[in-house]
Amino acid sequence: MSRIGRKPIDLPSGVSVEVGSGKVKVKGPKGELSENAYSGIDIKVEDSSVVFENTNPADRKLQAMFGTMRALVNNMITGVTNGFSREMQIFGTGFNVKEQGGKLILNVGYCHTVDIPVPKGISIEIKTAATKGNDVPAVFTISGIDKQQLGQFAANVRAARPPEPYQGKGVRYADEFVRRKVGKAFAS
Repeated sequence: MSRIGRKPIDLPSGVSVEVGSGKVKVKGPKGELSENAYSGIDIKVEDSSVVFENTNPADRKLQAMFGTMRALVNNMITGVTNGFSREMQIFGTGFNVKEQGGKLILNVGYCHTVDIPVPKGISIEIKTAATKGNDVPAVFTISGIDKQQLGQFAANVRAARPPEPYQGKGVRYADEFVRRKVGKAFAS
């Protein structure tokens, strides 16, 4: 049985959890999120905590989803109270970023700009709009309350121009380490 699934989740003040008709709804100061509840896992709100119970511990699929369901509900509670954020950096001479008309517009070395539509619930704060040489990156922060949506959007932004291993140019997460390769060595 999952050790994570057995841990109860303490509810912060101002957060309410509703369980019914196969869905879990979490309301908090930053917004509202909902998730489909996995059948076979009982979710109960007791006092000021959420408790999970596996109805059939012999079922391997249900055993695997026991801890996952608890983690999903915990992420929803964290999202509606504090929110999530991901800081991104763009390295490369002349590369820049801007937000315009509900789209994130990246100029990352192609002959065209890369336009990525920003989903509802995601906000972008641009700290440094353009790179200054190869040393000072463009920096922006993506934030929202839904951890899954935020992570997928950040991955889509990174996929526009992943960092290359020789000069390190491209879009990367702020805490990402890019392993650099040595270029060609010319013998004289």
